[in-house]
Amino acid sequence: MEQGGKAINAWCSLPNSFSAELLAHAGFDSVTIDLQHGLVDYQTAVTMLQAISSTETTPLCRVPWLEEGIIMKMLDAGAYGVICPMINNGEDAERFVRACSYAPRGQRSFGPTRATVYAGADYPAKANDTILKLAMIETLQAFEQREAILTTPDLSGIYIGPSDLSLSMGHEPKLDPEAPPVVEAIEAILASVKAQGLIAGIHCLSPAYARQMHEKGFDLVTLASDARLLSAAASQGIAAIRGENT
Repeated sequence: MEQGGKAINAWCSLPNSFSAELLAHAGFDSVTIDLQHGLVDYQTAVTMLQAISSTETTPLCRVPWLEEGIIMKMLDAGAYGVICPMINNGEDAERFVRACSYAPRGQRSFGPTRATVYAGADYPAKANDTILKLAMIETLQAFEQREAILTTPDLSGIYIGPSDLSLSMGHEPKLDPEAPPVVEAIEAILASVKAQGLIAGIHCLSPAYARQMHEKGFDLVTLASDARLLSAAASQGIAAIRGENT
């Protein structure tokens, strides 16, 4: 992304280091461990980070909530970026960024236990500038407060959660939304992000929609999740064996 390229992100909701390792070897640019809606706890997440680190794929995580303790703990475990849900205003965004950054730019406590093993002894000196800090815009309030969020110093960018955004706007919660007000809101968020020169990310369901989002200007797109990909492949395989339309 620093060189103007586009990134494709994998999403781990299954609490399994081997599935994380498979995704990391599949060609994704990054793999995100989901501690919010995924079935992953902290200890399992550490093993998944270790599996991802067997490749050059960038390890990211989505934390359960805006809570400093788990943000710092995941960074100490070696996550190289944090996606934080339900960032609704500038104050939330500032609190999030400060939790990801060492003093004097933030309040992250020092103790990069595994991070230095993964990233090297110079990790503490470079972490503030290399850790991705992506705030989720996924509510009507966040949409209305997006300029305050986007002007937060040291914020890397945003990550749109289409399902919650749709729900908060009175529409069916779904990925790859089609409701005009939601589509318009996503486009408005993207325009605001680009105006600030930040990273724009979004969660997608289908490869076609993800490609469309890349073409619209999003820097990072997520393709479904490990659970969704496994379920879809299994259903398609069964249908093919039975001679059903897929």
